[in-house]
Amino acid sequence: MPRFTPQHWRTLEAVFVAAGFRFVRQEGSHRSYVREGVARPVVIPAYSEVPVFIIRNNLKTAALSRDGYFRLLAEVK
Repeated sequence: MPRFTPQHWRTLEAVFVAAGFRFVRQEGSHRSYVREGVARPVVIPAYSEVPVFIIRNNLKTAALSRDGYFRLLAEVK
């Protein structure tokens, strides 16, 4: 099973956009994405390497499985 690794924010943005999220706003270096049926926005900081704990928290918020994340990550890379 693949391991989570820090990713560039543009890569994460592509993963969440592929999962149906859309960009709604930015405050400082934090970009918010929403999707119908998800209660809270997914927030991606515009860092060159987004830490693994933020990626995992965003996956929980988005109700996106580990396998779904790695499948989408392979598609956008």
